[in-house]
Amino acid sequence: MQVTSQDFQANAHKAMADPNLRKAMDIIGGPMASRRVETARELPEFEALRDEGVKIKNHVLQHIDLYLEKFEQQVTARGGKVHWCRTPREARETILALCRSRDAKVVTKGKSMVTEEIGLNDFLEEHGITPVETDLGEYIIQLAHEPPSHIIGPALHKTREQVAELFEDHHPDYAPHGVKLGARSSDPQALVSEARSVLRDRYFQAEVGITGANFLIAETGATVIVTNEGNGDLTQSLPKMHIAVSSIEKVIPNLEDLSTILRILARSATGQEMSCYTTLSCGPKRPEDIDGPEEFHVVLLDNGRSEMLGTALQPLMRCIRCGACMNNCPVYRSVGGHAYGWVYPGPIGAALDPHMIGLETARHLPNASTFCGKCEEVCPMRIPLPAIMRHWREQAHEQQITPPLQRWGIEAWAFAARRPWLYRLGTRLAIAALHMLGAKKGGRFTALPLASGWTDGRDLPAPQAAETFMTQYKRQRKGSAR
Repeated sequence: MQVTSQDFQANAHKAMADPNLRKAMDIIGGPMASRRVETARELPEFEALRDEGVKIKNHVLQHIDLYLEKFEQQVTARGGKVHWCRTPREARETILALCRSRDAKVVTKGKSMVTEEIGLNDFLEEHGITPVETDLGEYIIQLAHEPPSHIIGPALHKTREQVAELFEDHHPDYAPHGVKLGARSSDPQALVSEARSVLRDRYFQAEVGITGANFLIAETGATVIVTNEGNGDLTQSLPKMHIAVSSIEKVIPNLEDLSTILRILARSATGQEMSCYTTLSCGPKRPEDIDGPEEFHVVLLDNGRSEMLGTALQPLMRCIRCGACMNNCPVYRSVGGHAYGWVYPGPIGAALDPHMIGLETARHLPNASTFCGKCEEVCPMRIPLPAIMRHWREQAHEQQITPPLQRWGIEAWAFAARRPWLYRLGTRLAIAALHMLGAKKGGRFTALPLASGWTDGRDLPAPQAAETFMTQYKRQRKGSAR
């Protein structure tokens, strides 16, 4: 996908002016966030499971080479093959070669953020292969020629009326029994039925099925997908070849560790106790199996992840792609996922994207945060997202990537902050001036020098008192002491 992270500010302004997006984003700040709280409360050991999940992932990252080698050994022993890819280009070309070995013209795809990361769909189309997304959300955005706006809900930015219009444009010959051709309902169940009917034949047409992988089990060589629709099962079992595409940090030691993490994954993602389908794939079809692929391939992508090991960014490799940070982020809920301009949006994107696509390109993203800390609070893997975003802010300042005026302002603030007497004098003068000017403007500023980032979108309340908080606090303490 085209990277537009450098245009975050323009993207965000455009998003905030979109009434359809505002309507669609209501579901993020409401049901999805609240259901997580409810299901976590129902599980007394939820916090202990989070701690255990962190231990599992930290242990794996310390020994990731050993676990990946063991995973490859087990896949090979079961008749599969692992393909190691350092870059997105290597991964794309590997997948293309596998598809061509089956003379594939159509491939079905389960949901996979890694295939978004490597730009697989466009690449396959350029080489005469039609990829068909089978996850409903991914299918919707494929019809709209848009990237996902959320890690687990790719089409959450779409209203059901917009989906009905898309289906009207792309399913001209579809008409359910008893309904006149061209008559479309925006009822969710009707839309789901329509997509199911259209996609059903595509499963049987595909020579190759491509899925992602939520986890890789080193002990058994299994890939694991977690879905709510069952499309992943059809995608990997009906075609002659199954290709699982994953990044290297998805490996975990064994099935017991999988059971631990699964108990916090769905609760954090959608507020479910468990997703509807948890599917383990262990190689190609055996002689005694009645179904399954004849070939099983795992494409493992690095794409800069090994460079994160042993650095301040290593905790990002604990991410299990649940989307909880997005569901609870006030910035994401205001601007949606497309404003971030790359595959991974929200707080996880603000922390990860500067490494993946370059700090100069993604410098706005770490600043797209109120630092309220909610993302770290809800993250099942306790990733210190605000600290990592702060790290990128420091790097941008040190590398002089930020605008000169911004750097000078920060340096001026730092100069004053290191001299408490000067800082307090400056704040006393500023508060007194703002209080006096605010009284003349009805108690609110609609415009203010150096504060246009705030006043362009909302009024700034004037101070109600001519004193700083510190001055008022000291006076109250003296009064209490008397």
